[in-house]
Amino acid sequence: MPETAVVLLVLAGALSAGFVSGLSGFAFAMVSLGFWVHVLAPPVAAPLIVACAAAAQIYSMRQLRRGLRLDLALPFILGGLLGIPLGAWVLTWLDRETFRLAVGLFLVAYAAVMLVLGVTPPFGWGGRAADAAIGWIGGVMGGIAGLTGAVPTIWCALRGWSREDQRGAMQPFNFALQIAAVAAYGWQGLLTAEVGLLLAIALPVMVVGVAGGVALYRRIDDAWFRRVVLWLLLASGASLVF
Repeated sequence: MPETAVVLLVLAGALSAGFVSGLSGFAFAMVSLGFWVHVLAPPVAAPLIVACAAAAQIYSMRQLRRGLRLDLALPFILGGLLGIPLGAWVLTWLDRETFRLAVGLFLVAYAAVMLVLGVTPPFGWGGRAADAAIGWIGGVMGGIAGLTGAVPTIWCALRGWSREDQRGAMQPFNFALQIAAVAAYGWQGLLTAEVGLLLAIALPVMVVGVAGGVALYRRIDDAWFRRVVLWLLLASGASLVF
């Protein structure tokens, strides 16, 4: 059985990340990393994050299934699936502390600038090819640390998508890549008994968090959703840096 401190941080991370995931449709990995990176080794934390995130997506997609946009998600998914194997391979040798710091600084800088600037004019260049390229980046980051949604979510915001379209595309994208990442981790032998035990500990409280997040999502409009996402990106980035 894991130490009490480990169990408490796993539970706190699962509840917090579940709530954020239910509210925004992404960010489970970014929030949970802020808790779990301190007590879990990278080969344990990464599979646990991805497995929990996939379970969170199953619950929230069932609650909001009418809003799913597979047509918008498909280019991201195709690009992301090509990136997952590379990210899973990089996981075996990358200095994760450097990666964590780089991602955290990027998220903090982007969120802070966008909060200061407010709403910016959307752009429409790139089309589906650009969506696929952004999905590939998400796939690489997902294979490394389960961070599939960070860059694609920023891209959707820059294109001026509504909260319904953004969430409708990102949820199936994140779910597809999380399943692919779980398979890649299994292929590498990272789905150990320790990961299974921690997953069993985390899942019940994570479901409670997701349910609360979904309930709040139904009560906010586009403007609030944009601000919530930016503040979540800022907080998630800060949790990775400090």
